[in-house]
Amino acid sequence: MRRDRLTFAMMIGIPIIQLTLFGFAINSDPKHLPLAVRAAENSVFSRSVTQALINSDYFELVEVTESEAQAEELLTRGDVQFVLDIPPGFSRELMRGENPELLLEVDASDPAATSNALAAIQNLLSDPLPHDLKGPLAALRPTRPPFQIVFHRRYNPEGITQYNIVPGLMGVILTMTMIMMTALAVTRENERGTMENLLAMPVRPLEVMLGKIVPFILIGYIQVAVILLAARWVFEVPMLGSLWLLLLCVFVFIVANLTMGITFSSVARNQTQAMQMSFFVFLPSILLSGFMFPFRGMPGWAQVLGELLPLTHFLRLVRGILLKGHNLTQVWGNLWPLLVFTFLILLIGLMRYRRTLD
Repeated sequence: MRRDRLTFAMMIGIPIIQLTLFGFAINSDPKHLPLAVRAAENSVFSRSVTQALINSDYFELVEVTESEAQAEELLTRGDVQFVLDIPPGFSRELMRGENPELLLEVDASDPAATSNALAAIQNLLSDPLPHDLKGPLAALRPTRPPFQIVFHRRYNPEGITQYNIVPGLMGVILTMTMIMMTALAVTRENERGTMENLLAMPVRPLEVMLGKIVPFILIGYIQVAVILLAARWVFEVPMLGSLWLLLLCVFVFIVANLTMGITFSSVARNQTQAMQMSFFVFLPSILLSGFMFPFRGMPGWAQVLGELLPLTHFLRLVRGILLKGHNLTQVWGNLWPLLVFTFLILLIGLMRYRRTLD
């Protein structure tokens, strides 16, 4: 064990990683969720309602707009989790005792991220205006709320967890299989001595890496086809976006994971070490990407680490395309980090491969 540093690191590192992630990063009750307000009027009552949401710690106001199109775009892109729509004439109807309605649009693509916040709203808004309903308006305070909140759950109105989990499984399965299979395939050749034949041939490092990556791209697409067929015909997951755009994003994600596996194989001395290194990536990926736990529920430092993982961006891509119908412009914000990640890891793998040639 003293000679095998990676095994020793895994013996100490895995418990530390799990204690850190589960003890500090994982949070099943996310708060400070981004809220946008589309206010057709700016009255004391509308400000009080908004402030009541903010004071609950479940909501954080990030945008105030009068444009319905802008509010729709913020919710579709995932920049906000909620949009509170305050209609014109809200204050007038409230003072008349007509019990007006407010619309709260919710990005319900991940039911676990919004369930607690929605459950708390009824208590928060049962009487958020005690300091405003005074004097002649005091009669509006007694038995029922002076207004109603109408929830509009977008993208997953019934809160079906399969709509969120099954598309995410595509990224988890590809992460696990692509990294591990590539790393093991190359280190297996090193152990058997067949890599020496490649080193003796007049091929460039990039050509060798491409030769190892291309077959696994086909394997990845076979896995994607199986998952998509099951999602459509078994779990009835809606598929609103372009299938070709999804396949393009899948290609970039597969290549990103394959380059990571190639890089691990250039560092690992045997298949055991390659598998251990793959596990060091897979564990943080599944915990920090937003697959198992709400991404916005994690502290800031954990979200920064999560943004560095390809799986985080791919989950947003696949869920956005399938559940929200994202186009190329809307997915670009999560597509370019995958391209940058692939380039950097490929560069590191090429540098390591050249050192093995020496």
